[in-house]
Amino acid sequence: MTAPAPAHPLQPLLHDELVVLRAPTQVWSASDGSIGAAAIHGIAHSDVRVVRALRWSIGGQQPEHLQTDEAAADRVRIHGLLRHLDDPTPDPGVRVVLERTVEATGVSETLTVSTRHDQPIDTTVELHLEPDATLVDQLKQGLPPTPRVAVEVRDEGAQWRGENVTATLRTDTLSTETLSVSDVDGALVLRARLVVPARGSASVGWRLDVHDAIAAVRGAEQPVPWVRPVVEHPDARLHRWVARALDDLDALRLETVAVPGEQFLAAGAPWFFTLFGRDSLWAARLLLPLGTDLAGSTLRVLAALQGSVRDDDTAEEPGKIMHELRRQTLVIDGDVQLPPLYYGTVDATPLWVCLLHDAWRAGLPETEVRALLPHLRAALGWMRDHGDADGDGLLEYIDRSGRGLANQGWKDSGDSVQWHDGRLARGPIALCEVQAYAYEAARGGAAVLDALGEPGEGDAWRRWADTLRTAFHERFWVTDPARVGELGPYPAIALDADKQPVDSVTSNLGHLLGTGLLDAEQAALVARRLASPALDSGFGLRTLSTEAAGYWPFSYHGGSVWAHDTAIAIQGLVREGHRDAAASLAEGLLRVAEAVDYRMPELHGGDGLDVTGRPIPYPASCRPQAWSAAAAIAVLGALT
Repeated sequence: MTAPAPAHPLQPLLHDELVVLRAPTQVWSASDGSIGAAAIHGIAHSDVRVVRALRWSIGGQQPEHLQTDEAAADRVRIHGLLRHLDDPTPDPGVRVVLERTVEATGVSETLTVSTRHDQPIDTTVELHLEPDATLVDQLKQGLPPTPRVAVEVRDEGAQWRGENVTATLRTDTLSTETLSVSDVDGALVLRARLVVPARGSASVGWRLDVHDAIAAVRGAEQPVPWVRPVVEHPDARLHRWVARALDDLDALRLETVAVPGEQFLAAGAPWFFTLFGRDSLWAARLLLPLGTDLAGSTLRVLAALQGSVRDDDTAEEPGKIMHELRRQTLVIDGDVQLPPLYYGTVDATPLWVCLLHDAWRAGLPETEVRALLPHLRAALGWMRDHGDADGDGLLEYIDRSGRGLANQGWKDSGDSVQWHDGRLARGPIALCEVQAYAYEAARGGAAVLDALGEPGEGDAWRRWADTLRTAFHERFWVTDPARVGELGPYPAIALDADKQPVDSVTSNLGHLLGTGLLDAEQAALVARRLASPALDSGFGLRTLSTEAAGYWPFSYHGGSVWAHDTAIAIQGLVREGHRDAAASLAEGLLRVAEAVDYRMPELHGGDGLDVTGRPIPYPASCRPQAWSAAAAIAVLGALT
């Protein structure tokens, strides 16, 4: 019986697919290297998919897949058999290895056939490649791909264009007998003779170069801006996770076209190969134990885009740090329209200040810090003059354009701020963790200004921070006996438009720890909540308590587990002296890392260790994701 077609577009699933990447280029395929069987499959560059299907055949048949070796984030080696070219004995005598390499500006493949037999193999190799020009976000929304694109066949290759991206196929290493365009599907078909000598090997290959005429970002050309740590810990899982994480982070390095030479980390593949203020700041902050170079360049590239005017369409305000940089306007479901440079985030600005302070403490050169002082003053001014829009001493957000993001904290999905009974909170919304970031930023910014600014300049910001802290403790704590239970009072996730505490128990609590916003007794109450089975899944920290009406293990921000979210809580628990709770959460992430071959996804399902022996994937989760990979360094620091 055939299943009915879905009534609405479906976002592609990612969890079973192979990805090879070097930002801003990525290749998604099946584990055997073939491209085209799944909606996410393809070769994409700078948010445009340029190849939608690709497959090799040798002697008229596709290889039988044996194993896929992910040599590095940007290189993969795929092993297969060619038994139709072999003799009838049981031992395989003809094998094939496909090597795929991804660079920031293109992709190359080499196919090598080897034989152990005394007779040469004379056969035909065929490459079937379907050009494309579909926007990656169009794929994310489950929308149909673009119609077939026009292809210009040239000597030793072909070229096609779409969405301001030009793709050039070169076949100089593949002596083609024919190169043609199929009348059926518009695919490029390359045929070549392959002669494998007796007891020898022969190789063929091709390369695809890609150029984006309106690119906002490009691959970083400098060396990695961190040092590799020496992992001195008996748990081999931690060693393997750190190694895989740093390899993935290397492949996620980008720079903006406008500010070349200043590296930052792209948020993640496949949807977020660009600069996100919040994501890039958190990733750099989590990686500070490995050096300050990444923090310095991330701070500078964001400072170069710092807001200077008020514009409700872009959410820009003086002193504000941006949210997202794209090559063109991003349209989501027709209702949300984000301009190429969008500022709709409430937390990136205080997080920028926190990173500057932490990097200064960690040894960022004084000359670099001094150069950022005007941006520090502007960012602090934004918190006071614009972030606190109603003057109540707290930071809140609301989308004034009617076309931007409804929620503007790190949990930015439409249902992420909800009451215990499942009702959605109404904005303007003041998130609990944003108050912690702002308090920490004001205190940290004051310390930097005391050391490098004008005499007494930091005093006003310490007073401002004290006012915020008082307001937080007067308004955020949930104390109703019917809600607090045996674990005692806790901070609400947010205040709603009526300044009422939204009473759901969430992972946001973990972001309060270690910031100075809580006293020791309050921190102990939060630690007890985080360690409870309702939040600690055994695979990390759930975003929403299982006791909430809206809890669902596959809700993006309402029950799933995010590695970076858990890692932030682990760091805070350690700073507050609650090492047992931190160790439990760290063990949960190590279980996940082992289960996913140490490439930590963006998020995974919230089902607990009591339900499943392995974490269940969130099937549309990005991977690799910068702050998920950087979580490995936070866990390393907490456990050593």
